Amino acid sequence: MDTQISIIAEAKHLRLVRHGRWEFVERIRISGIVCIVALTQDRRLLLVEQPRVPVGCRVIELPAGLAGDAPEFQGESLKAAAERELLEETGYQAQSLSCLFRGPTSPGMTNEEITFFLARDCALAETRSIDPSEDIVVHAVPLPAVEAWLGEQAALGKAIDIKVYAGLYAARKFSS
Repeated sequence: MDTQISIIAEAKHLRLVRHGRWEFVERIRISGIVCIVALTQDRRLLLVEQPRVPVGCRVIELPAGLAGDAPEFQGESLKAAAERELLEETGYQAQSLSCLFRGPTSPGMTNEEITFFLARDCALAETRSIDPSEDIVVHAVPLPAVEAWLGEQAALGKAIDIKVYAGLYAARKFSS
């Protein structure tokens, strides 16, 4: 296999590269990506809903975001990024936060890897730093009702991010 790498295009957070016959996207100018499986004290799973231009509809997702993507966040740990993203996207803070697992999101298309965290005993924070560029609706869904609720949302034309199902598995397996 040809090992020569060439840059096809580059933007703020992404670079399209060619490595031999492969063309793929690299994440740049970040230190990682975090995804939070957040459970409230009464065992509700926190989900966010927001418009996603690439798929042309609103998407139900776990709270998530980029680590180290802005000058003020350079050098932040993934755990700190998870705490920040949970607060920014949902207004909740966790009593405890632990790393669950890490892996590639779409290994045939991108080098990005995502680290999942379990946030336990989440409660609304007294203060919330909202990102004005985001249009997010927060849903706190009882854990036993998540699958039925997701089905209802899909029937309304919303997409369900596949990571929600990994998060649901983790919520049930690791939160007891």
